[in-house]
Amino acid sequence: MPPKKEPAMSAFERKRLENIANNTALLNDISTTAIKLEAAKPKPKPKPVRSSKPRAKHEPARRESVRVATRQSSRLAGLDATSDVLKRKFEVEAEAESDKARAKRSRVNGDLSLGDIKVDGRKWENGLDGMAGLKGLGLYGRGAEPGVRTFTEDDVKETTDQNLKDLRVRMSGLKLYEKWPVNDIKITPQRVYSLALHPTEDKPVIFAGDKEGALGIFDASQDAPEVDDDDDELEYPDPVISAFKMHSRTITAIHFSPTDANAMYAASYDSSIRKLDIEKSVTTQLWAPSDPDEDMPISAIDLYDPNTIIFSTLQGAMGRHDIRTKAEDAEIWALADQKIGGFSLHPLQPHLAATASLDRTLKIWDLRKITGKGDLRHPALLGEHTSRLSVSHASWSSAGHIATSSYDDRIKIYSFPDAASWEPGHDISEQMDPKHQIAHNNQTGRWVTILKPQWQRQPRDGLMKFVIGNMNRFVDVYAADGEQLAQLGGDGITAVPAAAHFHPSLDWVAGGNASGKLSLWM
Repeated sequence: MPPKKEPAMSAFERKRLENIANNTALLNDISTTAIKLEAAKPKPKPKPVRSSKPRAKHEPARRESVRVATRQSSRLAGLDATSDVLKRKFEVEAEAESDKARAKRSRVNGDLSLGDIKVDGRKWENGLDGMAGLKGLGLYGRGAEPGVRTFTEDDVKETTDQNLKDLRVRMSGLKLYEKWPVNDIKITPQRVYSLALHPTEDKPVIFAGDKEGALGIFDASQDAPEVDDDDDELEYPDPVISAFKMHSRTITAIHFSPTDANAMYAASYDSSIRKLDIEKSVTTQLWAPSDPDEDMPISAIDLYDPNTIIFSTLQGAMGRHDIRTKAEDAEIWALADQKIGGFSLHPLQPHLAATASLDRTLKIWDLRKITGKGDLRHPALLGEHTSRLSVSHASWSSAGHIATSSYDDRIKIYSFPDAASWEPGHDISEQMDPKHQIAHNNQTGRWVTILKPQWQRQPRDGLMKFVIGNMNRFVDVYAADGEQLAQLGGDGITAVPAAAHFHPSLDWVAGGNASGKLSLWM
């Protein structure tokens, strides 16, 4: 066989390599100049020795050391220009900057009526009619093999534990939604970045946020129109999808209120958090920096209680805001030197927060105990675990498990069944080793949404399980003990359903891809 030709290098890759070479040469030149300048400095004259009696030395009072996050350069941190950690850092920064540059307008303050906002596209319906209205890009990361299963029917058949086998049979039996092909269900105009299923059990209603701030809503219970298959000229009608511009930049997180079915919260890289009143079709800004020019891209949100929102930022900070107070009253804590890509609160113990950071750590914080003064204030750090590469997300289950995904191609599962008994500031350093580790390709690259594990928050069957996108164009389902339960796929899935989510209580799974298309299994 003739040898395989190496793929031609793209212009983007060629330019990237040229930039790395130029930056390296520049750093070497600066370093050489600094050495020369240091050598050319005159030696300081020795200071005269004073013949006075030595003063009595008083030992300074010891102070409790507080670990404070500071910004530092990659060169001083010892990161090589070709390291995976630095590459990921550059990808995150470049994505945030390009996203900011593409924004056609700054964030909008105040309330917005959904009927006043339009999103171009033939499939979009502007606004909602209350709850009654609700009654690829082919660039993959390393190692992806589109369509190749890593969990098959044989794995299910060969399971010896009967309970596990029954669960695998049930979860693997979920079927891909058939009323419309996947390629016809374009839930957002651009890449799906965040996704969630409404908690109602009456019908599947999926909310998705995209790369440019559009929110799409799809009611999967709508009837597919009857079409004469013999008429080749008849175009198959599109599904009805509501879509509107909720933010001016990427919608990074969607969260539903556990006490109000009409309330949905969304956070964005435009530095704002907004609440959607589904019944009134109005969005209200809940928080944004008091300075309209301040850029604080928000990476994730969760609810501490009905009136308190916790959020994380790309600058390594966590914030707590009572929506009954002014924006400037929000507490902002610097927790990491680098981006906090994802975090979550324990569903039953919301004072416990787990953060995942580009600095390679999973950290658990106690929001009941805030220490330090001024800019050094921060929640009590209970424990941390460091991975080989950056950690993308940390997701709590209601039973006390934490699932993380990281760029070392591992899903790690930690277990804290006694979390309810922890006193404020309780030290859990010795419990921070993961109980289970799963080999999983998490190399999404720049054009596929980062893979994040998402637990089923209130499973009707009482079994803790989570979903995560698979780079081979599937969605994987795992149990809390690390056992894989299913690998969901189907005909017509042509891109990675990277943004994957469970319905809070039912075995409904949804995934959104880089083309704005939706996959749904029920």
